[in-house]
Amino acid sequence: MQNQDYPLIFIVEDNSIYNKFIANHLRSKKFNRIESFLSGEECLKNLYKKPDIVIQDYLLNGISGLDVLKTSKKRNPDSEFIFLSGQDNLNVAVSSIKNGAFDYVVKDRFALEKLIGNINEIMKIQSGRFQNKNGKINTTYLFIALAFLIISVVGLVMFFPKTFSF
Repeated sequence: MQNQDYPLIFIVEDNSIYNKFIANHLRSKKFNRIESFLSGEECLKNLYKKPDIVIQDYLLNGISGLDVLKTSKKRNPDSEFIFLSGQDNLNVAVSSIKNGAFDYVVKDRFALEKLIGNINEIMKIQSGRFQNKNGKINTTYLFIALAFLIISVVGLVMFFPKTFSF
């Protein structure tokens, strides 16, 4: 995740009213880095911005939501996808998740609550990955420093054996 506190969220929804509704709801929950797109093609053109989370409809005009997911995951494997769709079809949901979606949320009266829960869960997971990665890097630097120290001590003992007589 580029920024743990403020993830970049893409909304891909071809219904402009619902698109704005989702964006406004997210902003009311203090998610302010939001970009909205009315088509999958628009989203794909903007993948260079490396969104942390993509919220998208399954059925889009033009390229399908599943195709957007597949293409995006090839370019930005760390981006997480949440499908927010009116398709209440188990096969569609399973297919989405098998192809890398974090979750599939059906547009119902609880959809926005589920959406916020998913975003928070993704942020926790991504934060854990970030901390784990930093921990591995710090451990690597520690071992490099220790190796350098040991080599330095061994070198001093070899070049000045009388000074370091045991």
